[in-house]
Amino acid sequence: MAIQWKIKPFEALSVNELYDLLKLRSEIFVVEQNCVYLDLDGKDKFALHLFGEFEGKIVAHARLFKAGISFDNASIGRVVVDVNYRDRKWGHDLMREAIAGIAKNYDEVKITIGAQLYLKKFYESHGFVQSSEMYLEDDIPHIEMKRN
Repeated sequence: MAIQWKIKPFEALSVNELYDLLKLRSEIFVVEQNCVYLDLDGKDKFALHLFGEFEGKIVAHARLFKAGISFDNASIGRVVVDVNYRDRKWGHDLMREAIAGIAKNYDEVKITIGAQLYLKKFYESHGFVQSSEMYLEDDIPHIEMKRN
C-alpha cells in the first residue's frame, strides 16, 4: 500500500485529521527535538495542509502558504515525517508534493522556507539555496532558503 497525499484548507480538515496533524507535529518538534515552543502560531488557519496517510495513519505533513503569510514569497513550513516512517524516504515525496501544491494552488514558483540547518542538503536536493546566515529559532539553528 502506498502513501496517499491530500491537500486541504484548515476549514476542510476533520476534527480527527486536525488532531492527528497537531499530534504528529508535537511528537517531532516538541518531544523528539526536546524543544518547548508554541506550535500553534495562528498560521494554521491560513495554510493549505498537505498530509500523507498510510494504512489510516497520518505520517507526514507540511503547511503551504501563499506569498505574504510567512515570507514575501510563497512558503512551506512545519515539514514533518513520523520517525517510524523516515526510512521510506517519504520526506522527499512530501517536498515534491509541497512544491507542486504551491504551484497548483497559488500559481507560484518562488518559495522561501525557514529550514533547520541540519537539513540543508535535504532541501538543496529539492532546488533550495541558502539565502541567510544561520539564526536561532527556539534555540535550534535555522537558515532561510529560497527556490526560484
